[in-house]
Amino acid sequence: MTERSFKDYIIILIKGLAMGAADVVPGVSGGTIAFITGIYDEMLDSLKRCNPSALIVLFKEGPVKFWHHINGNFLLALFGGILLSIKTFASVISYQLQHSPLLVWSFFAGLICASVLLLYRQQPAWRLLDWLYCALGASFVILISLSKSTQLPGDWWVLFFGGFIAICAMILPGISGSFILLLLGLYPAFLNAIKDVDLLALASFGAGCIAGLLVFSRFVSWLLSRYHQKTLAVLIGFLIGSLNVVWPWKIVLEAITDRHGELIPLVQRNVSPWSYSTNNGEHNQLLFVIIAFFGGIGIVWITEYSAHWLKSRT
Repeated sequence: MTERSFKDYIIILIKGLAMGAADVVPGVSGGTIAFITGIYDEMLDSLKRCNPSALIVLFKEGPVKFWHHINGNFLLALFGGILLSIKTFASVISYQLQHSPLLVWSFFAGLICASVLLLYRQQPAWRLLDWLYCALGASFVILISLSKSTQLPGDWWVLFFGGFIAICAMILPGISGSFILLLLGLYPAFLNAIKDVDLLALASFGAGCIAGLLVFSRFVSWLLSRYHQKTLAVLIGFLIGSLNVVWPWKIVLEAITDRHGELIPLVQRNVSPWSYSTNNGEHNQLLFVIIAFFGGIGIVWITEYSAHWLKSRT
């Protein structure tokens, strides 16, 4: 691991904040943000290092060597940012989804579109098999997004199971952990646990997340090391498929209301901007949606340009 400055870890913290904010939105994956910002491989590699051999390093060589072995500073900055963001932005994101859903969805759609193009350009020449894997990845996410949700109880053991499944989705670009929680019927319980600081529920969910991270990150890392091009093609397909989820204009077919009176959509259908305006009896804000969309594209390109500029200066 190369030595990093304090400024580098602040940047990683900011990337963690962005991942946490994305994870709160049902339909956007924190893994997408990690993919976009160039920390995906290091995140997986660092999580893979948190295994029994790390405990051997701890007991034989001490805590300093252990911390270096697991890339502790990176993980602390990244997950510190994620947790801080989830706690800070849970209410903000919920409010924005209630009052400005078109702008939120269009912004993330712009992020994803720009990311797909950048990731495609970074890969070697695509073969027919790579395109097939990409199509399979996109189809898988679209099928998940069209699935009908269930309703599981919010018991602690169910939240552990939900955390295990959701964090696996959060690792994968294009598959939203929050959306998986919606499909399981646990999203309202998750948001309420954050807002009410329900320690038992949060601890159960967190333990499930940790278990899922340690297991699934090793699997994805193994796939990338053995089948790098094919795995990336599938991941890019996941991103393409997620555009079906973040399409801004939706009408709610089925929803529930949580105990705070907030509407949680369960089943939605994508419609055209004009149909949306007719069904909702309001202006579709097309101009502002377009601005938000290109704002998302602009952030990706600025991030990419800044990364190349910083690399050329070092």
